Amino acid sequence: MKRGLLPVKSPLPPELDGRSAAILREIVEEYVASGEPVGSRTLSRRLGLPLSPATIRNVMASLTEAGLLFSPHTSAGRLPTEKGLRLFVDGLLQFGSLSEEEQAGIGRSLEARGRSLQETLTEASALLSGMSDAAGLVVAPKGEGGIKHIEFVALGGNRALVVLVGTDGHVENRVMETPVGMPPSALVEAANYLNARVLGTTLHDLRDRVGAEMTENQNALDQLTAEVVESGLAVWGGGADERGGTLIIRGQGKLLADVDGQERLLAIQTLFDRLETQETMMRLLELAENSAGVRIFIGAESGLFGASGMSMVVAPARNEANRIVGAIGVIGPTRINYGRIIPVVDYTARFLGEMLG
Repeated sequence: MKRGLLPVKSPLPPELDGRSAAILREIVEEYVASGEPVGSRTLSRRLGLPLSPATIRNVMASLTEAGLLFSPHTSAGRLPTEKGLRLFVDGLLQFGSLSEEEQAGIGRSLEARGRSLQETLTEASALLSGMSDAAGLVVAPKGEGGIKHIEFVALGGNRALVVLVGTDGHVENRVMETPVGMPPSALVEAANYLNARVLGTTLHDLRDRVGAEMTENQNALDQLTAEVVESGLAVWGGGADERGGTLIIRGQGKLLADVDGQERLLAIQTLFDRLETQETMMRLLELAENSAGVRIFIGAESGLFGASGMSMVVAPARNEANRIVGAIGVIGPTRINYGRIIPVVDYTARFLGEMLG
């Protein structure tokens, strides 16, 4: 793994001496592992330093005054604030690394032959979710490439599969509704009609060309063929000025596995609702595009989810020309295992970018 693509650590503030840094690190790591407040006696046993519980309590009080820790309810223990988590991630976190076996496993999962782009992105999202125990997400912008071949396959029940082969070799599949009573021959006629006009054009240009021909000579086209052409292109169409895309999320249930109270449940539901909007998809791409490697957003830092108590680790997937072809990442509670997740996202994003490039 190219370590240089991982986040660059920021220097620790001068007021945080070695003892305070060790206590903060231990509290965050215990919080990540258990989610429970950490007390001075627990720290005294875990630190392995000649510090009494009283000394540790004094340090914890100072860290609390600095806004790095807080005491939930009446508990004597402490939890890290979002500011404390940010300091930990930037200056104290020890990154893990992926074994050669794990890297090979990612490659095998994403390189399966015969898989469409949509299926590859879905697999990448599920892969991240499984390796991070959080929700994996993948965002891909709407493709602007040319189309080499179009095929319609009848599925029965007024449905058909639209198969598009791009000039770059990518294959995309979508299921569309067909007019009631449409014979299979109309699908064949529609495919022949479109393939005679594709010539590597984009879907947007192809739809405009077909629309113009239909307007000029509607009677020259079989009405059923016209309907399936219009319907099929509507599935895939999109003007150059439209900012659509694909957002795939796997592992949402993991975000709900440790829900504490109705307020927390509503916050996560709000997160899901926002993830479904195009504005959020484009914002995720922009956040990833502004960085060469992994970016970590804790709580409200990304501007996407408000004070939802969630963290997001996201990285751009870039091709060999350094053009962004998507964003890949993980969303979970603020106590996600950053040391494990960051190298997983880093490697998967770079692998996916090279593959799609």
